[in-house]
Amino acid sequence: MIEIFIFYRVVLKSKRRFRNFFKVFILDSLLKSKKSYFCKTDRFLWISSLILSIYSLLLLFSVSKSSNFNYFKTHLASIAVGYLGAFFITKIGYKSLSSRWYVLAAICLSLMLSTFFVGVSITGNSGVDARAWIKLPGNVTFQPSEFAKIGFIITFSKHLDFLKNKEKLNDLKYVILICLHAAVPMALAHLQGDDGATVIFFFMFLIMCYVAGIKLRYFFALFLVMLISLPYLWNNVLADYQKQRLVCQLNLEADPLGMGFQQLQGKISIGSGKIFGLGLFKGERVANGAVPIQHSDFIFSAIGEELGFIGCILAISLLLFLILRTMKISSLSSDLLGSIICFGFLGIIISQTIFNLGMCLSLLPVMGVTLPFFSAGGSSVACLYLGLGLVQSVYAEKALRAK
Repeated sequence: MIEIFIFYRVVLKSKRRFRNFFKVFILDSLLKSKKSYFCKTDRFLWISSLILSIYSLLLLFSVSKSSNFNYFKTHLASIAVGYLGAFFITKIGYKSLSSRWYVLAAICLSLMLSTFFVGVSITGNSGVDARAWIKLPGNVTFQPSEFAKIGFIITFSKHLDFLKNKEKLNDLKYVILICLHAAVPMALAHLQGDDGATVIFFFMFLIMCYVAGIKLRYFFALFLVMLISLPYLWNNVLADYQKQRLVCQLNLEADPLGMGFQQLQGKISIGSGKIFGLGLFKGERVANGAVPIQHSDFIFSAIGEELGFIGCILAISLLLFLILRTMKISSLSSDLLGSIICFGFLGIIISQTIFNLGMCLSLLPVMGVTLPFFSAGGSSVACLYLGLGLVQSVYAEKALRAK
């Protein structure tokens, strides 16, 4: 009995010691680490991203009612993964990541090339056939082009910064190499059938080049080449459904049940909300799934119907605040590399916002571009938070230098 009593006391003391160790050394160190982390990062950027997350989750909870798929849960999981990734990226730092650009380049290229061998083909409306996803265990799909956007921000920023430091940024042969660098992900995205991603890569390329200091004459030369190439692109690059979309865009009412259907229904939903909307979770057209792909490309139509003009302005204002805050962080950057990285992220946000709103308002043809942070799509959402982590790492570097 004495031995059992002694054994019990030893075990009890060990448990107490373990709890004390866990509380004092592990929990306290984690809390201090988190506190230190958030002190070094931009709280306004985190607050705006959190509000965007909550706003999008409410909308997707409503949209999920018209579908057998729970977009709310997928979006929530993607946000959690994205925030965790952003935390680690900020802790690692953009300089450390940029110094290993070749590893990121290899990973991104491997992932995008893998879609040609093990990719999942998703056939949409009007002849769209995009083989741009990889199927993972648990019936989860991953879109490599979304991760490649983040990889491109890092590798392309490093390329531009290196040439700038060597004073070779505006030498013709190096400008050609810069264009070839950008052409690789653009070409792969096009071959996947995801021309929406191709367009976003192109605008990221333009914005980052401009910020780095490439002379305007090269931009004019590029647009001249594109203008001359239009007949070739029309006849040999664009698919038949893409040509039909461009032609139909001139008069959507000419094909109201075909090519014009999605955009016309989207405009009806946006207009039905008027000033204040029909109320969150009360949109009849949202509940009935009247607009095709309203959970993703046309999430703005759900905002318009349920929250009206006020809700639309709020969504745009949140994105605008995030854009302006990122510009502010770019101006505070300790080096050109950090500034280019910030504008690479802005390239994604600005171009996707413009093209998505243009699609929903029938000002631009449908091209499969999501509204940043709002649209459903696990890969897109998670990778946007990775981009946010990069921007926060630029701010954290500035905070570190200030000490």
